[in-house]
Amino acid sequence: MDFDVIIIGGSYAGLSAALTLGRSTRKVLVIDSGKPCNRQTPHSHNFLTHDGDRPAEISAAAKAEVLEYPTVKFLDGKANSAKQVEGGFSVGLEGGQHFTSRKLLIATGLRDVLPDIKGLAACWAITAVHCPYCHGYEVKNEKIGLLMNGDHAFEMAKNLHLWNKDLTILTNGKSEFTIEQTEKLKSKSITVLEEEIIELEHQDGQLENIVFKNGKKIAFKAIYVKPEIEQHLNFNEQLSFELTDMKTIKVNEQQQTTANGVYAAGDCATLFRSLSIVTAAGTMAAVMINKELISEDF
Repeated sequence: MDFDVIIIGGSYAGLSAALTLGRSTRKVLVIDSGKPCNRQTPHSHNFLTHDGDRPAEISAAAKAEVLEYPTVKFLDGKANSAKQVEGGFSVGLEGGQHFTSRKLLIATGLRDVLPDIKGLAACWAITAVHCPYCHGYEVKNEKIGLLMNGDHAFEMAKNLHLWNKDLTILTNGKSEFTIEQTEKLKSKSITVLEEEIIELEHQDGQLENIVFKNGKKIAFKAIYVKPEIEQHLNFNEQLSFELTDMKTIKVNEQQQTTANGVYAAGDCATLFRSLSIVTAAGTMAAVMINKELISEDF
C-alpha cells in the first residue's frame, strides 16, 4: 500500500482528520479539488476563535498546520474512482494517477442543487443562505424571505421567528401547508406568497429585490433556501456503502460507513453543516481509523 489512509476531500473535515492522523505518524494522502461548497461565503460564523473570518483563510491556515507533519501529503486533483483491492483500496484521479491505501476517508462535502431562478446562484452563501446559526445574527431584525414550502418551511419559519419577525414564505407555486399550519403562520403575522419567482435582483450577491412573474417586486435583506443535495461522486456505488434517505452517507457514531475500512466525515455524511460539527467529525473518523489500524497490526 502507498499510504495508511487516503482522504478524499481537503476541506475542514478532511484537514481535521489529516491533522489527527499526522500526529499519529500515519502516512496520509489528502486529495483535494479546491472547490469547497462555502467558497462564495464571505465570512464564517459560530466557530470558536474564527468567528467572522473568511472560510478560505481558515482552511489555508489549517492546511499549513497539517503540512508541518512530514507523513501527510497533499495532492491537488479530483478523485473519480475508488475500489476495494487486496489489502485496502485503490483511488484513481482524473489525470490517470492511482494510489493505494489501507483505509479510506471520504470527506468530499455535498453539491447544492439550487432552484433554477435567475440570480440565485450568484447570491448563494452570501444573502441566499440555509442556516440561521451560521448567518442569522447578521440579518436579525431584517425583512427576510423563505424560499421553501410545506413542513420544512413551517419549521424554518418557527425557528427564524426568534431572529426575524418580518418573515415572508415564498412557496414559488401552490402552498403545501396544512390548514393548521396556515392558521399558525397567520397568527404570527408570517406572510405566505404563492406567486412564481423569476429573478433575484442583486449587486455582487447582495440581494435587493425578488421579482415575481406577475411583475411585482419585493425588497428583502436575505432569503433562506433549502437546496436539493447530491454527493459529488458515486463512491457509494463503487464501494457498496449505503446512503440515508436524505442522500448523505450513512455512518455510525464512529464515522464508519457500511463498507469495511471506509469512513466518511463532513457535509457528505450530515446535514448539520457547521464548521464545528464537521471538524469534530473529521477528528472522530481519524481516531477510529487509527484505532482500527492499531488493532490490525498489534
